Amino acid sequence: MGLSSSGIGSGLDVDGLVSKLMAAEAAPLSNYDKKTAAYNAKVAAYGKVSAAVASFQGALTTLNSPSTFSALTTASGNKDILTGTAGAGAVAGKYKINVTQLAQAQSLTTGGQASTSAMIGSGAKTTLTFQFGSVTGGSFGTSGAALGASTAASGIAGGSLSINGTAIATGGATRSARDLAAAINDASDDTGVVAKAGTTATPAALFSSFGDVTVAGGASYALSVGGVQIAASSGGTITGQNVDDALNSANVKNALAAANITVTGSIATKDLAFTAADGSNINVAEAVNLGSGSVKGGTAGAGIANAGSNLTATAGVTLSSSDGSQIVVGGSNPAAAGLTAGSGGSYLASGFSQDGSQTSGTVTLDTKDQSLQGIRDAINKANVGVTATIVSDGSGTPYHLVITSNKTGAKSSMKISVDGADGQPPDASIANLLAFDPAGAQKLTQTSGAQDTKLTMNGIEVSSASTTVEDAIQGVSLDVASLGDTTLTVSKNTTAVTEAVNAFVKAYNDLNKTISSLTSYNADTKTGAALQGDSAVRSIQSQLRRQLGTTVEGLGGKLTTLSQVGIAFQKDGSLAVDSTKLNNAIANNFSDIGGLFAAMGSASDGAISFDKSTAATKPGEYAVNISKMASQGKLTSNSAVSGPTTILSNTTWTVTLNQTDPATDSKVQNISIPAGTYDKTQLAAMLRSAINGNATFKGAGDAVETTVDADGNLAISSSKYGAGSNISIRGVTGTSVDTLFGSATPTVGTDVEGTIGGVAATGNGQQLTAAAGSAAEGIQLTIKSGSTGDRGSVTFSQGYAYQLTNLAASFTGKDSILGSKTDGLNVSIKAVAAQRDKFSDRLTATEARYRAQFTALDTMLSSMQTTQSYLTQQLAAIAANR
Repeated sequence: MGLSSSGIGSGLDVDGLVSKLMAAEAAPLSNYDKKTAAYNAKVAAYGKVSAAVASFQGALTTLNSPSTFSALTTASGNKDILTGTAGAGAVAGKYKINVTQLAQAQSLTTGGQASTSAMIGSGAKTTLTFQFGSVTGGSFGTSGAALGASTAASGIAGGSLSINGTAIATGGATRSARDLAAAINDASDDTGVVAKAGTTATPAALFSSFGDVTVAGGASYALSVGGVQIAASSGGTITGQNVDDALNSANVKNALAAANITVTGSIATKDLAFTAADGSNINVAEAVNLGSGSVKGGTAGAGIANAGSNLTATAGVTLSSSDGSQIVVGGSNPAAAGLTAGSGGSYLASGFSQDGSQTSGTVTLDTKDQSLQGIRDAINKANVGVTATIVSDGSGTPYHLVITSNKTGAKSSMKISVDGADGQPPDASIANLLAFDPAGAQKLTQTSGAQDTKLTMNGIEVSSASTTVEDAIQGVSLDVASLGDTTLTVSKNTTAVTEAVNAFVKAYNDLNKTISSLTSYNADTKTGAALQGDSAVRSIQSQLRRQLGTTVEGLGGKLTTLSQVGIAFQKDGSLAVDSTKLNNAIANNFSDIGGLFAAMGSASDGAISFDKSTAATKPGEYAVNISKMASQGKLTSNSAVSGPTTILSNTTWTVTLNQTDPATDSKVQNISIPAGTYDKTQLAAMLRSAINGNATFKGAGDAVETTVDADGNLAISSSKYGAGSNISIRGVTGTSVDTLFGSATPTVGTDVEGTIGGVAATGNGQQLTAAAGSAAEGIQLTIKSGSTGDRGSVTFSQGYAYQLTNLAASFTGKDSILGSKTDGLNVSIKAVAAQRDKFSDRLTATEARYRAQFTALDTMLSSMQTTQSYLTQQLAAIAANR
């Protein structure tokens, strides 16, 4: 039977012996562990350096941005009225601002409907065309009737009239349209309504039958207008010619003019009339005293007895809403003011001018769409620049469709045209519900008018389509919140530059400190840091110091070195900032600091913009010469557009815009052209809006521009420049393309051509890019306008932050100095681990061999001990038997 445990039979300590032998055999393992620990320490140290480099790069970001050096700050005197943000191009200054109006979007509402789901139209397909533009001329409001005789005699009693909830102060003296308008305008700040008195005019028939006046038997007759006596007689005849002569006399003319009364026509031509442009009442009186005599003629007619007459001509007022909202008229007796109680307002004597820069859109209403909610959903789905909602007012017919423009501003007023499809007339019910034209039928009610933000800037009038006002102050954006007066101060934000410079210096010092600590030697402990003597980090340190000591090339300003702005090396290798010197540089050379730190480029020609550069671009000044300007693909009519042009209903054109080779189907679209009669300017705006409203074109960034030249020729061009810019148009239905353009042939656009730095550059549209391999490589310019020939130069510089950013990028990442070192260490760590594993496997085999050998020895000793015991027993027995 074998032994169950080594050493049990012989008493030999096999485990102890093997353990001691293996401890001696395993001694080399500690060397592997020491190597791994040393490698890991270096990896960790390189990681710290990489992290410090990354922090340094982050600190360079602000200094590497040109926008940092347009650093201006704004301060508003009243932030509740407006705030400002300064950007590129802004200059310091102080501005006094008065905001008088805030931009708002137009909102239109239908009349009330009993149901949101009931069919409105007949079910025939109907189209809604939305056009956007400005309302021209006229006003938005309501017109009152001429004041009545009782008002002219007794005035308008107090409390008779209120507007938008504000009582108008009237009384017995408020007898004319002029008086009424003045009373209403006194409350305009509260009501938002301005009144204008109409022109008072005597009736056309008043003097048309005027006959010679005969006065007999001691009677008397006097004709007066506005209190000015025109003619009088106590016996005899006053002829029509006498009246005309009196009206032409200086005394009467001056007296009437003083009363603001104008005379037109004459008795002779039977069209004598008196008007008062200011809305004053005009009293025309024939004062007759018969006594025992007689008076014949005058306004009664030739030979007809005249007992006297008294007529007061009056005018009414027109109310205009300042913001295009409905005007609510109330009071105990608004009729005395010639007005009707209730809410009202529409465009009066106005026109509509389409804004060609805003796309028009068409909504098709199928049968399923011809309920209030169906119309709402169809409009919103079509994405034509408006939003439709349904509002309930709680009445018997509560549901109103509300259509609101998505844009604010006076040029975003809507014109909504309703048309049939496939040559059919529009559905009458839908047209009666939705048609809206400021110059025509207004079936929708405007509840909010499109208007601009208006303000004055140091007394100069400024307007904006939104509450964000751009470049009223160059480079400054204003966010306007309410009406009122305030100030805006724009000043140099020197703090931003100072903070960026200090952050850069701190980050460099942190990096330098990290490198120094990891490469140091402690003489006391006689130990070196993890990277002592390491060539990689020493190289990083020396490259950074060398870069910081160079001079920036390509700058035209006074600052070219860091020392000029107070940044210098100290004895310990760190950087320090002389704040006094930095502040002086900022104060005296603020415009030059940007080029000292960031990559900056500028063109001497104002019509050329510097777009970008690359890491390959070398600092310097490069001449620019243009041999061919970029052009747009264009279609121009071969004759002038004269007079109004009528576009028929259901006109559709196929427009091909910026077609590619091979052809792309999406570059060809059918465009619905809104029907109407247009002058040449309106026609150009309408075509631009219609084509640019196509969703496919819009999504691909394809658009057109339209112009009418000095000769009256109409042109449509692609908004793009270059060889890929092209346009062609073909008629499908309705008005033909030839009606506008004749037999004109489209032209294809061309790319800009020229040289940068004397080397031929690559043109793409208006962009010109310097040739690869040239010193200017990577510079991209946009040639916006101008002529061919020498166009000045472009200057490019690479500031410290730009150069250091690129340099720091070479220290980290794949194939970089630190990356290569770290990769090499990781390979070594893996190799040591493999060697250790191999050695460990060998130790395992050695231990097994030792155990086998000692187990065999144990077995042999046990056997020998057994034999010894047996022999001892036998010898003892022999001895006992003697």
